Amino acid sequence: MQIMRRNLLPKLTAWKEKKDRKPLLLQGARQVGKTTLLHQFGKKCYQAYHMLNFEKDSRLAELFEENLDPNHLIREIELYLKTPIHRDSDLLILDEIQACPRALTSLKYFAEDSPRLHVAAAGSLLGVYLGPVSFPVGKVDVLTLYPMDFEEFLLALDEKQLLDYMHSHAPGSAFSEIAHKRLFERLLHYFIAGGLPEVVKTFCDYQESHFTAFEKVREKQNDLITTYLGDIAKHSGKANAMHISRVWQAVAAQLAATHDASAPKFTFKGIIPGIDRYSRLANAIDWLEAARLVLKVPIVNAGHLPFMAHTSESAFKLFLFDVGLLGAMAKIPPEVILKYDYGSYKGYFAEKYHSPYRIILSAHNFAQTPSIRYFPLYWAGKNLTE
Repeated sequence: MQIMRRNLLPKLTAWKEKKDRKPLLLQGARQVGKTTLLHQFGKKCYQAYHMLNFEKDSRLAELFEENLDPNHLIREIELYLKTPIHRDSDLLILDEIQACPRALTSLKYFAEDSPRLHVAAAGSLLGVYLGPVSFPVGKVDVLTLYPMDFEEFLLALDEKQLLDYMHSHAPGSAFSEIAHKRLFERLLHYFIAGGLPEVVKTFCDYQESHFTAFEKVREKQNDLITTYLGDIAKHSGKANAMHISRVWQAVAAQLAATHDASAPKFTFKGIIPGIDRYSRLANAIDWLEAARLVLKVPIVNAGHLPFMAHTSESAFKLFLFDVGLLGAMAKIPPEVILKYDYGSYKGYFAEKYHSPYRIILSAHNFAQTPSIRYFPLYWAGKNLTE
């Protein structure tokens, strides 16, 4: 895969330089680029890096079965890899760590007994896979990787000049019509492709022909949707898999069925026959949120602080975690998005585009945080940041 520049890389570099550094846990949904990012980080910032993938090689779990002492583990890993690991200058990467719960637990002992060693772990489905396991609370530094945002998408398309112009533009001054037209065109491309690196790479590879590129993009997205549904079936148990799958697919379906300009409150009726209340679907929604396949945005019902005191557990908006998958699951043809003629979905796409920044801020943070413009804050079902 071609190199995709990710905005999280500087945070990884800052983690490397921390005096009180703990083992790093990089979390995120499947296919958002965690492994690729750690490869880039290791190559750019370390003399050498060593990667263990617990999903690819199940025998690796045997190294962690009996003894979690860091010195013992390093010796075992060196023998396995047939190469020395230098504790002050190398990076050890434990990838797909959810497949080896004991490896996750070992991060606690790396933090306590071997703080010199740089250890980074990555995993998907951590919130649903590791319930009964001893999670190293307070012993890891946690970062979350989301799908590529619009800036990262522009960089992948070699549109650095356009991005630089956007960053250097002074608020209130005239914006170049040429730049605006080009940015809007690329934004529509982003709405179609989304931010999953494999899909973005597909778009980059075929973009000389937009028809071919978008056809290939939808094929790749449909393959990934099948993969995510397979994950649900594999990791949630037969009894829950049907409910979880239906709730996930209902997120896009409910948006498509509504005809105003804003994403609706998520409703429970009609998803599963005989179930029409939150309490019966709470476990399915919690599973999807823990797997990072949906983003749950609370609705604030009063304009008083603290905002969270004025939310209801059963009143919220749900978004798919990637804007490209939203179009694919809703079966919106790319040409409809390109014509900017997709009706009420304009509002939903804009809200999904902003939805990773979904924390409800205090009044102080609201005034102090520039990123407030990037996420929806809701009051009485209306978007206060429009």
